[in-house]
Amino acid sequence: MISDLFTGYRSIYLKFCYFLLLCIFISCGKDASKTTPAETSKSTENTTSETPATSTKTILCFGDSLTAGFGLDDINEAYPALLQSKIDSLGLKYTVINSGLSGETSAGGKSRINWVLKQSVDIFLLELGANDGLRGVPLTETRSNLQAIIDAVKKKNPETKIILAGMQLPPNMGPEYTTEFKTIFPELAEKNDLALIPFLLKDVGGIAELNQADGIHPTTEGQKILADNVWAVLGKVLE
Repeated sequence: MISDLFTGYRSIYLKFCYFLLLCIFISCGKDASKTTPAETSKSTENTTSETPATSTKTILCFGDSLTAGFGLDDINEAYPALLQSKIDSLGLKYTVINSGLSGETSAGGKSRINWVLKQSVDIFLLELGANDGLRGVPLTETRSNLQAIIDAVKKKNPETKIILAGMQLPPNMGPEYTTEFKTIFPELAEKNDLALIPFLLKDVGGIAELNQADGIHPTTEGQKILADNVWAVLGKVLE
């Protein structure tokens, strides 16, 4: 009788163990079907990499009062803002930054270039030198400073495209000085393989109705022509 009782208990115990093992097996099966953290991370990475990025590139206009829009009622009337409007109308993904500073010389630009380059720049428009010429700064100094700025941009990012804005001086600075000054820009452009705007103030410089009372800084209409002069070169760079 005791043997039969033991046999009964043993049968119940085995059934319980079987039931317990079955539960554990089912539970493990459910866990195995779940995605592990590593797999989840991998899946997320794949999804992210397949999603196209909508990044916007940067065009930085680095110059003096001509770029800053000195004397205008609204900075949006200066040529950098007009370029932005043109770019937006064409659906191009570029942001134009106006880094013009009234009164800036090539030496001043050289001193602040590293700070400006803390941001990512895809196209760098260099418009400096006019104030050097009006102040009679030695031409070797102007050339050296502009080259230093170009070198700094290339060092920061060799892929940055540089556009150099050419400048000319009024004849009252003397024929020898004005002639040599004019050659600085095409020579630097050729030496460094840069895109060149032959003369930023083409069709504006010396025309009274397109300049403010000082005869130097363009009016709103004058700035529109400057924007056209820049776009004639910038548009090709963006192609």
